[in-house]
Amino acid sequence: MQKGRVAPVYIINLHISDLIQLCCLTSFKVGEYNEMSYYIYMFGEMVSVGFMVCISLERYLVIVKPLWYRYKWNIKTIVVVCAVVWTVPLIYIIPLYLNVNFQLVETIFAIYHLIPLPLFIFFLVGTIKALSATRSVPADEKRRIVAILVVVFLIYTLLFLPSIIWSLVEQARNSSFFHALAFIFLNINPLADLTMYFFIRKGAIDKFLKSLCCCKISDDLQTNSIDIVNVSASCDEPV
Repeated sequence: MQKGRVAPVYIINLHISDLIQLCCLTSFKVGEYNEMSYYIYMFGEMVSVGFMVCISLERYLVIVKPLWYRYKWNIKTIVVVCAVVWTVPLIYIIPLYLNVNFQLVETIFAIYHLIPLPLFIFFLVGTIKALSATRSVPADEKRRIVAILVVVFLIYTLLFLPSIIWSLVEQARNSSFFHALAFIFLNINPLADLTMYFFIRKGAIDKFLKSLCCCKISDDLQTNSIDIVNVSASCDEPV
């Protein structure tokens, strides 16, 4: 396996977990809700969080620890990491299935989802600092790496934070509006994860940014043309 293909491995696993969630959500919509579907859905959701962390970690190591990443991050390590990510959510699912104390289960859920937050911030800040100091990474590669990290951080912050607050704050759990908001945001996550595939594709983010730049240049040229016409008109006016 090529080193540059590690992130797509995590992306593929992330999309598998998203597919699990979407299948469960579809069963909910058609009226086939049952506890087992809910357990499977939550399992897929927590697995997706784990692979979001893996994607950010991999991007961070590529830039900050390139030599260590090249020689230590081998196929065996990748397999072990994937196995751990698919296994760890059981620390929440098993107590949930066994009807353990509700507050304990929700605390486990909140802690599991809170731990990635400082990691995402650390990976993003560390990668940006390292990229600003390096000259060996092409500009398009820099944009793609930063874009992936920013997208992961935004998805996590916007879509998962309401559920974390709901798990920890009793007033939030008692609010039907906040409960619905957290549930809706959590359900959007599988679709939002698809944006990462767009940013990780070589050339996709560059075309997107170039299109934005072209639009900006076109607007500037149009503005300048209008200014020139106005100046010419003012010069032609008799004194």
